[in-house]
Amino acid sequence: MTADSVGGVWTYALDLCAALHEFHVCFVLVTMGPRPSNEQRAAARTLPNVELVESDFRLEWMEDPWSDVTAAGDFLLELASAKAVDLVHLNGYTHAALAWRHPVVCVAHSCVATWWQAAHGVPAPAQWDVYRSHVARGLNSADAVVAPTFAFVKQLRECYEFDRPVRVIHNARVQAAESSAAMKKIQGDAIVLACGRPWDASKNMRVLDDASAGASWPAYVVGAVVGPDGQSFAPTSLVCLGALSSKEVESWLRKAAIFVHPALYEPFGLAVLEAALAGCALVLADIPTLRELWNGAAEFFDPHDSRQLRAVIDELIAQPTRCASLGAAARERATRYRIEATGAAYMDLYGALLRSNASAPASDDKRAVA
Repeated sequence: MTADSVGGVWTYALDLCAALHEFHVCFVLVTMGPRPSNEQRAAARTLPNVELVESDFRLEWMEDPWSDVTAAGDFLLELASAKAVDLVHLNGYTHAALAWRHPVVCVAHSCVATWWQAAHGVPAPAQWDVYRSHVARGLNSADAVVAPTFAFVKQLRECYEFDRPVRVIHNARVQAAESSAAMKKIQGDAIVLACGRPWDASKNMRVLDDASAGASWPAYVVGAVVGPDGQSFAPTSLVCLGALSSKEVESWLRKAAIFVHPALYEPFGLAVLEAALAGCALVLADIPTLRELWNGAAEFFDPHDSRQLRAVIDELIAQPTRCASLGAAARERATRYRIEATGAAYMDLYGALLRSNASAPASDDKRAVA
């Protein structure tokens, strides 16, 4: 399995590996991009079915990555042969087009083309044409494509032409026992919290910054304010907490009454799920993916309208019983996204691909032309 340590893919990968331990699935987890932190390495070491292999290859969405992507492909092929793997699970696109002799699952977590369309309202410029061609080739080379929501499948098909079978498998988190956290949160000063990289324009933290100007409630955001290519975010009202450890994030979620997710682009949103599990009332951008997952268990707002966001938050804080009820509804909805169900769905997919591969003629190398 490939992964990177930059965003939610790392969390997704470790949770899935842990869920499949009971099925006796072992993973060679290969990282590319920035190396994992010590905390991330320690988390991987707790999983008995994971062998962590680190590398420094640039990721396919980074600036001028293609020599690294090619070298990473050679490295992955050699590693797969040396480890005698049975199946390849790629949390990216380009390497699905390699000359694999194993079934390949390509998981679509996000991509530049769909991100650009959502963040800027227009197709990605010509400078991304090479990237687009690599992604399209990868999608059309995989044995199966997985996406976390139907809405994101639609976005992918609007940006790329591909004919491979697609399964929608929801992302998930390990779920703790029921608690009374939601009722505790509405006593005293209500805290409004957001999580996401503020420097990323698609996270749209500017609208929360504007909405919180002069508000009676404090608003905080978790996430780095400076991006890898020098992008930055300078708030006027929003309090930036910076990048925090997972335990620190959990602590803030337990304290927060309301969780705001103003993203213009969100294929799934693990942070929203984590907030729901913590009993936060959800106030979410009205975009198709979030509607698909949370309709009926959250308040929605136009992500371009800071006044509407302010009004929604003010109303919830003025009605603590309703705020608590909304938090309970979010927690109930979150039970649909259990890691056990996600693990079972991937196990079913892995099994189907392995059975199909075993029944194929020995000379049938589907990727000989890749």
